[in-house]
Amino acid sequence: MADNTIHTPVMLERTIDLLAPALEVDGAVVVDATLGMGGHSEALLERFPSITLVGIDRDTDALAIAGERLAQFADRTHLVHAVYDEYPTVLADLGIEAVHGILFDLGVSSLQLDRVERGFSYSKDAPLDMRMDATSERTAATILATYSELELRRIFYDFGDEKLAPRYASRIVQQREERPLTTSAELVELIIAATPAAAQRAGHPAKRVFQALRIEVNEELSVLDRAIPAAVDSLAVGGRIVVLSYQSLEDRIVKRALQSRSRSTAPAGLPVELPQHRPELKLLVRGAELATEEEKARNPRATPVRLRAAERLRSLV
Repeated sequence: MADNTIHTPVMLERTIDLLAPALEVDGAVVVDATLGMGGHSEALLERFPSITLVGIDRDTDALAIAGERLAQFADRTHLVHAVYDEYPTVLADLGIEAVHGILFDLGVSSLQLDRVERGFSYSKDAPLDMRMDATSERTAATILATYSELELRRIFYDFGDEKLAPRYASRIVQQREERPLTTSAELVELIIAATPAAAQRAGHPAKRVFQALRIEVNEELSVLDRAIPAAVDSLAVGGRIVVLSYQSLEDRIVKRALQSRSRSTAPAGLPVELPQHRPELKLLVRGAELATEEEKARNPRATPVRLRAAERLRSLV
């Protein structure tokens, strides 16, 4: 099956509906900050024939596939190889001062999951890679071979919420004294052997460790922490941002960034709210919106998604 047919964009219609009011202005610019295989972007370009789209992705394989998929729209697309915290530089290089719509579809992509050799899955044997950008140097194998036991414990705790982090970190350090871990099957075998039988009944014991390694390899949370504020700063008044998150650590960052700018900054007791204290953003959904049961049944990868969206109410100048 071709790459562009195996990916079903998550919450596609809802995403388009939320962005639509901002993209109906003449000359609107929309940024797909996590282009992937271009499913959301293709739908946006088809639905809004006057928009210009900037597609950003760190994965060169995804960019190549998206480039083919979006070839018919080449006169109004800019596809850029970059990490999304490089967002301001991407816009500056293109001479774009403000945008009208922004989409972040976070986490590991369908392409990365489905290509076994990328090493993201604990259910299939592959090299311990996990790089979203194959041109970067640090891999999961590098982390397992070089991080101290304390550092391994920290990332398993912080990025995987793994209660058995000390046990796993200790076993990894012991193992690498004999030979380094280089494949996902080796790591899974070690984790299973180190997991008490009672804990194994709570789900696959390697899931949280693999998530933590992937986040550390790609610096996902620190990148996101920088990217969301930068994206909001680039929005024109009336512009909209939609973010799809797939785990609580991502969603927490997005929630904090959007909520902090949707509240008044007026000091308590001030009789009149001055313009500079008014909220910059209006939240467009209550809390985090979930996929429908119908979509979850049709597309299992939509099951954990949390959608948040906001509209820019005013600029800072």
